[in-house]
Amino acid sequence: MAAENVLQVSDSNFQSQALQSDLPVLIDFWAPWCGPCKAIGPVIDELAQEFDGKIKVGKMNVDENPATPGKYGIRAIPTLILFKGGEVVDQITGAVGKPQLVAMINKAL
Repeated sequence: MAAENVLQVSDSNFQSQALQSDLPVLIDFWAPWCGPCKAIGPVIDELAQEFDGKIKVGKMNVDENPATPGKYGIRAIPTLILFKGGEVVDQITGAVGKPQLVAMINKAL
């Protein structure tokens, strides 16, 4: 169960939620069957709370939304992409530690 300030992002709302956002947006591309995705989930929720008001955090289920991951060449999950002003600022693939994610976010602030 995602934190209430984690957006559920889909192919249909990706443009408005991620690319047109005034704030940087961290999108977690994941799937329910992915073990590492489940492992990193609580960290994503923590980041959403800690950076609330500074960035937006969203999750996109790659099984339900194939177009966006395809557009960004995502071949492995979890993949986290940080967008700012509609552009990709940074990208990390795999279940990485919270310090790496915080450093990635701080680059966009």
